[in-house]
Amino acid sequence: MVWKLLRRHLSIIQFVGFFLANLLGMFIVLLSIQFYQDVKPLFSQEDGLMKKEYMILSKRVSTLGFLVKKSSGFTSEDVDEIKNQPFVKNVGAFTPGHFNVSAGVSMAGGMGMSTQMFFESVPDAYIDVKSADWRFDERSDFLPIILPRNYLNLYNFGFAQSRNLPQLSEGVLGLVNVDIHISGNGKSRSFKGNIVGFSNRLNTILVPDRFMQWANGEFGNREVKDPSRLIVEVGNPSDERIVTFLQKKGYETEGGNLDAGKATYFLKIVTGLVIAIGLLITALSFFILMLSIYLLLQKNTRKLQNLLLVGYTPAQISRPYRMLTIMLNLSVFLFSLLAVWGSRGYYTDLLSRMWPGYEPGSFLPTVFIGCALLLAVSFFNCRAIYRKVMSLWRIK
Repeated sequence: MVWKLLRRHLSIIQFVGFFLANLLGMFIVLLSIQFYQDVKPLFSQEDGLMKKEYMILSKRVSTLGFLVKKSSGFTSEDVDEIKNQPFVKNVGAFTPGHFNVSAGVSMAGGMGMSTQMFFESVPDAYIDVKSADWRFDERSDFLPIILPRNYLNLYNFGFAQSRNLPQLSEGVLGLVNVDIHISGNGKSRSFKGNIVGFSNRLNTILVPDRFMQWANGEFGNREVKDPSRLIVEVGNPSDERIVTFLQKKGYETEGGNLDAGKATYFLKIVTGLVIAIGLLITALSFFILMLSIYLLLQKNTRKLQNLLLVGYTPAQISRPYRMLTIMLNLSVFLFSLLAVWGSRGYYTDLLSRMWPGYEPGSFLPTVFIGCALLLAVSFFNCRAIYRKVMSLWRIK
């Protein structure tokens, strides 16, 4: 009986409008979530956008400071002030080597070449190269080294091409053993250096921090001064307070990490806005559906009250309306997933061509979130319908 009343006064146009509006809202929400899942593997790489954001800080070297031999290092008070800034998460210091370093490479035929060089270190937490060989043992002569990637690029695309020399890959350089000789404080020792990686973040020749502390203690022949460079992890790189603080203190930063961070933060804001718009459309379609259901109930108020009088329960009266909304919501959910899957195939193909070896994220989080939205919307729909029918039952 209730199904007959429902079919007699059912407005197809109203429900098609609800279906399309809810489909659009659900599609925007799920597509935004899935797009974030798919691009997150790219941005979570060590050289991606959504990594931890770092600044390399140094003090500006002025002509007057050079003449009066003013130190350009960061005092303990400077470091504490930087740590206490609200946009700063962690601060690490560059530790230079206070000893003499020479490096050489032996070649076939007994020939070779050597040069003077320098070492620096930072705490291991700030290293962007993952290698099992990044360790140091005082009893071993093995010394791992990390070079800036731009050193290799300068050689391959600048020096090598101008001198008609072969270009070198990271793997080839990893096979080269470098003879390292350090001296100072009346002592000396030789090591076998090996390049274990190339850094995109740190523009210096790195050795393990444990080696640097030990070597400075054994071979250090210079006065230990304040660190001249700091590596600072920031939360929001687009925070206006960062620029204000740097200008006020006269600090300089290396590289364009802050620009990439600003782009990342802007991407997160845009993604959040898109999801918010999708949720807003979904909420509006929810009210459209409830308005349509309420109109149907209002048209059949007298007949439904009569059914209640002859023994039908509120649950029996509301069941067809609840089933209708559940079927509509389920259809919206399934069509949304199909639309997201089709759209995902289009942009993941573009990303695969732009980044070889790209692996998209999982589709399961989108399915789970869609199911949660389906259950939440259906629950509130059914509850509102039941409450409306209960109000008719009280009136009778």
